[in-house]
Amino acid sequence: MGRRRAPELYRAPFPLYALQVDPSTGLLIAAGGGGAAKTGIKNGVHFLQLERINGRLSASLLHSHDTETRATMNLALAGDILAAGQDAHCQLLRFQAHQQKGNKAEKAGSKEQGPRQRKGAAPAEKKCGAETQHEGLELRVENLQAVQTDFSSDPLQKVVCFNHDNTLLATGGTDGYVRVWKVPSLEKVLEFKAHEGEIEDLALGPDGKLVTVGRDLKASVWQKNQLVTQLHWQENGPTFSSTPYRYQACRFGQVPDQPAGLRLFTVQIPHKRLRQPPPCYLTAWDGSNFLPLRTKSCGHEVISCLNVSESGTFLGLGTVTGSVAIYIAFSLQCLYYVREAHGIVVTDVAFLPEKGRGPELLGSHETALFSVAVDSRCQLHLLPSRRESLGGILSCYPFFFFFSP
Repeated sequence: MGRRRAPELYRAPFPLYALQVDPSTGLLIAAGGGGAAKTGIKNGVHFLQLERINGRLSASLLHSHDTETRATMNLALAGDILAAGQDAHCQLLRFQAHQQKGNKAEKAGSKEQGPRQRKGAAPAEKKCGAETQHEGLELRVENLQAVQTDFSSDPLQKVVCFNHDNTLLATGGTDGYVRVWKVPSLEKVLEFKAHEGEIEDLALGPDGKLVTVGRDLKASVWQKNQLVTQLHWQENGPTFSSTPYRYQACRFGQVPDQPAGLRLFTVQIPHKRLRQPPPCYLTAWDGSNFLPLRTKSCGHEVISCLNVSESGTFLGLGTVTGSVAIYIAFSLQCLYYVREAHGIVVTDVAFLPEKGRGPELLGSHETALFSVAVDSRCQLHLLPSRRESLGGILSCYPFFFFFSP
């Protein structure tokens, strides 16, 4: 049997680093670029229209937003506002999509060549603030405020996220500082040193608690700028005296069927590369007292990114070698795994939302995970529904259910 391949949903004319899905419009938003180097590789944010055609999920380019010399390395979404990490800055973008009663010609402007478009699709407009109309859907994108968020000698914003009501956003970067900003004014309301060295990831909980993970091997829980506690994984889980681990990613997730329940999920990877690499680990934590609930190995490939589905049911993982996996959050058991789906580092993964247009686009599948990588491709990973088969779970997942990568 040949190696399992995931469907290629879209290919951009530049490396892809960040991914978001808007639940209300069903737009898939992919961003990246070649940076400021004069290599001819563009920088942009692409808005893709997701549709079901002949029973299959497809994506076509609706709008291309040019970010000039700045590649977008990380994204966060709050309603119709995107927060884009570009070099040492955070740029806010607002996009507005409207259904049109009739098909109108696209407004005049420059056309971007390169991204693959569905046959018959209108060419994309890349000017800031321009409108694009595409088979009855009109999209307008405009730049809002921008602010410098990192001030190290080699400044770079590495992560951005919104709080639960989208009134604040938090940023972290190479200088180890967390900075919190009002939305959309980007007025700074909080700044504190969270780590010695780079911040790898951060997550904001619904109660205002902030979790940060850094290159200094620490994971910390904050209430504003006050340290609440630190996570203690290696003291409570598998220990390797000669192998220090660090936290690579963190995400909050709901507890299915428990409206007030909250879990924190983290990924731990070896701090140093070894000839015989030890396993990476996935851990679930209680979201109130931050004690570890469950830890499991997630294979020997180094994990590069983590995401949680809207209901907290599934976890999505990408690796530095291009593999993609879906885990069930409750047991941390692997449900789906494609080895080297991209063949190069997976930079971001995102689930299809379970509200808005999500169910319509998902069809009969259990969940859908999108992945992007430096290879410029966006891939689709579908998990079949367990309700489709009377034979039960194992007949639904004959090749990858309970698979250990």
